[in-house]
Amino acid sequence: MASLSIYNRGGVEVGKYDIEPTDLAPRVNKQLLHDVVVMYQSNQRLGTARTKSRGEVAGSTKKMYRQKGTGNARAGSRRSGIRRGGGHIFAKRPRDWSYRLPRKAVQLATRMALAAKIRDSEVTLIDELAFNAPKTKDMVGILKALKLQGTLLVATADHDLNVYKSARNIDGVEVAPVSGLNALNLLRPRRVLMTKAAIEAVRAAAKKHGEGKQGEGKSAGPAKAKAPAKPKAAAKSKAKPVEK
Repeated sequence: MASLSIYNRGGVEVGKYDIEPTDLAPRVNKQLLHDVVVMYQSNQRLGTARTKSRGEVAGSTKKMYRQKGTGNARAGSRRSGIRRGGGHIFAKRPRDWSYRLPRKAVQLATRMALAAKIRDSEVTLIDELAFNAPKTKDMVGILKALKLQGTLLVATADHDLNVYKSARNIDGVEVAPVSGLNALNLLRPRRVLMTKAAIEAVRAAAKKHGEGKQGEGKSAGPAKAKAPAKPKAAAKSKAKPVEK
């Protein structure tokens, strides 16, 4: 059982929050985390790289010199890929690098990433995080009071525009609501700052998912044996009697 300290905006501990990492994920599958992170990174690729082939570069297609008698190696077009200024032999073309893993696998990887952060004591809880107006100075003061340095993810229960605007100009700080958490933005920063409401929302979602999974696995009880089928009566002949 992990016991996380809850701090206020001034960095003073005001309580404890007990959570078991297995409540979020039964175990941490590193291969699944790797696959999901690679998927997110691949989906971020623009895929706009493009180079010219020998048919697209400038240059004459005339044979450079005669085939024999010069002592040089035989050569054709000066646009060949083995010559300086020639085209690429396997030219790059724009392509779509995006792909998708199963939704349940991606959701499980998100919970695994948070469970790993909790297990490694890289999650800090704050009782509440709200601003009347965007103020970067106030956010910086909170992070200093909590002694949070380096890359950081600030997770809130819902999308809070004032929190987002207060932290967006701080180097290495990213803000995301619970609905926007994924394995990549959880594993990338060194620390995670979550509100109490945010971690409770994640825990409730994990519990709901677990109950649904158990419900799927429950059987409706032993199947009743079917009564043996009655032998079908011989079909009566409907043929009309032949009149004599």
